Amino acid sequence: MNERDFFDEKQETKRAIFVCPHCRQRGEYEVRWLRRTKKSAPPPGASEQDRLRFARSRDYMVRVDDVLVCRHCRKRFEIPNSQSVVFI
Repeated sequence: MNERDFFDEKQETKRAIFVCPHCRQRGEYEVRWLRRTKKSAPPPGASEQDRLRFARSRDYMVRVDDVLVCRHCRKRFEIPNSQSVVFI
């Protein structure tokens, strides 16, 4: 079974404040996240091992954007936070 069989996916945008490392200007940016919520029941035809994986799984979010574009100098910079997965 694929992990996507266990979750429903939905895209979200969240606002965050970052400082551009090139021009040092602070700005508010929208960062895209993919929210994966656990389905109510395991998919049909799942083996016993898949059922155990489903029981242990939980909701989480994965950051889609890794790079942002500064609104002032138009240069690209990486999101400085190393956290790309958040458990809900």
